[in-house]
Amino acid sequence: MTSETITAAASGTWRLGDLTVHRIGFGAMRLTGSGAFDVGTPSDRERVIGVLRRAVELGVNHIDTASFYFSSLRSANELINRALGPYPDGLVITTKVGPGRDPSGAWYWATPDQLRGQVEENLRQLGRDHLDVVNLRLKGPGPIAEHFGALAELREAGLIRHLGISNARPEHLAEAQAVAPVVCVQNRYSIDSRRPEADAFLRTCGEQGVAFVPFFAIAGAGREDGASAAEHPEILAVAEAHGATPAQVRLAWTLQRGPHVLAIPGTGNPDHLTANLAAAALQLTPPELTTLDTLAPA
Repeated sequence: MTSETITAAASGTWRLGDLTVHRIGFGAMRLTGSGAFDVGTPSDRERVIGVLRRAVELGVNHIDTASFYFSSLRSANELINRALGPYPDGLVITTKVGPGRDPSGAWYWATPDQLRGQVEENLRQLGRDHLDVVNLRLKGPGPIAEHFGALAELREAGLIRHLGISNARPEHLAEAQAVAPVVCVQNRYSIDSRRPEADAFLRTCGEQGVAFVPFFAIAGAGREDGASAAEHPEILAVAEAHGATPAQVRLAWTLQRGPHVLAIPGTGNPDHLTANLAAAALQLTPPELTTLDTLAPA
């Protein structure tokens, strides 16, 4: 399939509260290195800045990031600020709080009182006076009302426009919605790595008008380290039938899970960027979707 003239607009749109975004966006995790965000060789700074600018030129208006996406030489937020500030009208930047990293890179989980500092850190790095969407990244099962309530107070104060949750379960969504509106759920989800109950949760989000935003949609079981060299024969067969890449098939499958599903593939490679966006125009057939659905773990 060709990717020369295909832009993010081919994916259609969804509304995050009062913010309209194209359903295929851009994830910033890989901007800081070739592997996970805290390991690997840092990408060339000017090349990454060029990729970000090209993404916006090609219609991307939803960028996912976090202040804890940094390596010894790169910060995703500061790269976004450098590449795109002053920001164009209509660009939506989503970030995450909850996990944090000190200057040495050591991880911690924020208390409710520490969330304001994390929000302010994102504001400073991005050069914004408010954050469009903030996802509370959850550590695991357990109540979230105190943490989510702290973010709701910052929303009321005007520092945050909309709220979401990440690494969440259905009970988390219900608990959060009792505190403040939720515009998105960001969870690990791909053809071959989704939990059996994940499909039902995706449908629940759609029924409630909540965006479902998979991460690791291309990487699958590879997670932070990226897609593995070995690919499922079924995915390879679908890719060959369409003259597409396995990554494009994975993204097309993701987008066809529902009109409320958003994709946020990330890359520091300009060729991969255009290929990812081209997946928005790839329509898989019902039999192909059925075959790919069988790859979910039992």
